Amino acid sequence: MMDLGRLRALHAVAVHGSVGGAAASLGFTPSAVSQQIAKLERETRTVLLERQGRGVVLTDAARELAVTAQAVLGLVERAEVRLEEQRGRAVGRLLVAAFATGARGLMPGALADLRERCPDLDVRLLESDPYPAAELVARGEVDLALVQDWPTVPLPVQDGLARLDFGPDPVDLLLPAAHPLAGSAVVPVGRLRGQRWISVPPGNICHDWLVRTLREAGEEPDVHYQVGEFETQIALIAAGLGIGLVPRLGRGALPPEVVARPVVPEPARRVFALWRAQASRRPAITEALAAMQAGWAALGGHGRPSGQSGHGRQSGLSERTGLAG
Repeated sequence: MMDLGRLRALHAVAVHGSVGGAAASLGFTPSAVSQQIAKLERETRTVLLERQGRGVVLTDAARELAVTAQAVLGLVERAEVRLEEQRGRAVGRLLVAAFATGARGLMPGALADLRERCPDLDVRLLESDPYPAAELVARGEVDLALVQDWPTVPLPVQDGLARLDFGPDPVDLLLPAAHPLAGSAVVPVGRLRGQRWISVPPGNICHDWLVRTLREAGEEPDVHYQVGEFETQIALIAAGLGIGLVPRLGRGALPPEVVARPVVPEPARRVFALWRAQASRRPAITEALAAMQAGWAALGGHGRPSGQSGHGRQSGLSERTGLAG
């Protein structure tokens, strides 16, 4: 009989395309995942992985087995949900994915609250951009995902997923203090043309939104610096190298060389959670969502700790918040 944990490891490799990616999603080391696959190969007397360059690829037999593994894991999940419902409390493991600034700005407080109210629940956190996070939930690799999108760049969500909206996360224009626009109370979108931009790389939902917004204003953005972390963007802005549009969630106090100004019309990304609808009654899911809702409320319902200023230099009330994507 094939071991369920080894099937899970194979399925993770199929989903993520590498042993390292599978290990990160499962919370194991790459060597542990490789050992699981090797044992599964011995059990099935079948070669499942073949080396290709520095990585590995699944054999035809492995791909067929991975499809079966996905079906088996779906059945196991439904059984676990029913058992957890009967117990009436959150137990087992819960894997949560979150985009970087959500992982920094919202999840620490939510996870601490969840650990206190559900001590028997083993919660794991995986940082992931919204695009892959939504797919991981749909495939059953992640139980719950904190994601974000924009009204003009909606996140594709597959059928069978449930959604809980937390609210908007406003975006400010960050400028060097000496920039000509820094003296404006507000900055119309039309005045953003002809600027040197600092942004996240292409393929990130925030980059897609910036490009679309500026194109609608009649200009192709001139992005000189592409960096994944907003914290690094702020350092570049402080050095006078360009300007950037940075959301408030997870943003710490700005250095004195940087000012924040609102843009009109105000851009705001939408923050929400995704999970598989069939797991909606699972206590671990409902408890996690409740903790995330409470955490969002503690941020003032707009991606920033209550009492912290949204524009200009910030008060630094929350040193636990910061930046990253």
